[in-house]
This record gives sequence, structure tokens and C-alpha cells, in this order.
Amino acid sequence: MSTTIQNIQATYAFVERNANLVKRYWAWELVWMVYSIANSLSVSFIGLGMEALSGEQANVDGRFLVLYLVIGTLVWRYLTTVFYWITEVISIERWEGTIEYTLMAPVRRVVHMAGQTVFAVVYSLFFTGVILVVTVFVFDLDMSQANLWGGLVMLIAGSFSFIGISIMVSVLPLLFPERGAQMTHIVIAVLLLVSGVYYPIEVLPKALQVFGVVSPATYVLDGVRLTLLEGTPTNQLWPQIWPVLVMGTVLIPLGLWVFNLAERYAKRTGKLARNG
Repeated sequence: MSTTIQNIQATYAFVERNANLVKRYWAWELVWMVYSIANSLSVSFIGLGMEALSGEQANVDGRFLVLYLVIGTLVWRYLTTVFYWITEVISIERWEGTIEYTLMAPVRRVVHMAGQTVFAVVYSLFFTGVILVVTVFVFDLDMSQANLWGGLVMLIAGSFSFIGISIMVSVLPLLFPERGAQMTHIVIAVLLLVSGVYYPIEVLPKALQVFGVVSPATYVLDGVRLTLLEGTPTNQLWPQIWPVLVMGTVLIPLGLWVFNLAERYAKRTGKLARNG
């Protein structure tokens, strides 16, 4: 029991540390929030733009396109925020000058990552919620028929698979101190391409559609669109939920195993220098 309590306390310590980082660099968080809102609105305005450009005879429903794009941008913003908070775990330690102390401390890596992921999920939900409120206000969207609870369940379920991917990718800044953080963008760019964030994956070439089928973001986007566009009940989301849960069950242990291998290699080769 005492070990369990200690692990919970250690997990909370990492959550609290990240919360303090956000407080310390609040100006940067504000800049990032404004950028994210502007970016999401810009993409969503494409829906109204398509309606205006197509003319009256094309019969394009601009409001539907706006909501379709809004959901894509919000879901993607949530998933990428989770992704970057976890993949930057090493970059943050180097930035703060604590990487040697943290990775040498008698704390299980699963506890370390648990604290990082709990904060990532909570922060991402808050971040996405703010963007949603602003977007609904700007476009005057009618969300009365939307199943918001089902959308939240779908986001949480999809988080597990993204957490596993993020833990695995976080080894890049560990193994490549100079440019490892930039290398993580490759993974998120490929997922953006094949997951149907702004378009159905059916419009992709057949070869890319295969990657879309194995991307967890595809199922999260499908599930959230069902709940918000069609008001699909939560108990009918199982075809979208079970694939991401299975992916998470496989990817989280795999990610921890890969990170453990990379950590031992980094310690053996002296890559834990605080300045990279």
C-alpha cells in the first residue's frame, strides 16, 4: 500500500511540475492559444469559402462543411497537444537542466510517464475546450443535437493509442539531442496526411488509405464526427472505440519498452548531458 501511495505522489509531482511550467511561461501559452484559435478558425472558414466560390447552383452546404472542418481541427488540436506534451518530456528536462537528475532518480519510468500523460490529457481537454467555445461563438454553430458526452468519451479512448505513439517517439530527442525534437514532426505530419482530418480518407490514393486504416486518429475523428454531426448515442460508438483501445493496449507497453531501451543506451553513451 505504501508503494502505491508513493507512486501516486510521484505521479502527481510530475503533473504539478508541468502545471508550474505553464504558470511560469504563461505568456507563451497565451501566444500558443491565440495561434491555435486563429489557425482553427482559418481552416474552418474554408467551408464558407467553398460555398461562396462554388456559387448557388453547386448546392454546397457551407455550414455543414464548417462543422466538418471544425471537428477535424478540434480533434487534431487535442491529439497533437497530447502528442507534443509527451514527446517533449526530454526536451523539457534539457531545457530546465534537470534531465540527469530526473532520469537518474529512483522513480519508475512508468510513473514518470503517467504524470506526464495525465497532465497532457487534462491540459489538452482544457485547451481544446477553449477553442471549441470560441469557434461555436464565431460561427454561431448549433450544437443542440450534438452528443458532447459521446465526443468526450471518444477523445479519451483515442488518447491511449496516441500516448503509446508519443512515448515511443519521445526517444528521438533522447537519442538525437541536437535535432531530435524536430524529428518528431515527421510522425505527426504523416498522421495528419492519412487520418482524414480535413477530408474523408476515401479521397486518398489506395496506398495511403491503408495507412489511414491503422491510424488511431482516423477512428477518433470518425467517432467524434458521428457524435457531433449526427448525434450518435455513446453506446453505438463501439466500432470506433474498440480499435483505439486495442491499439493503446499494444502501443503503451511497446512505447515504454522502446523508451527503456533508448534510456539505457543514452546513459551508456553519455547522451544525458543537460545541454545536449
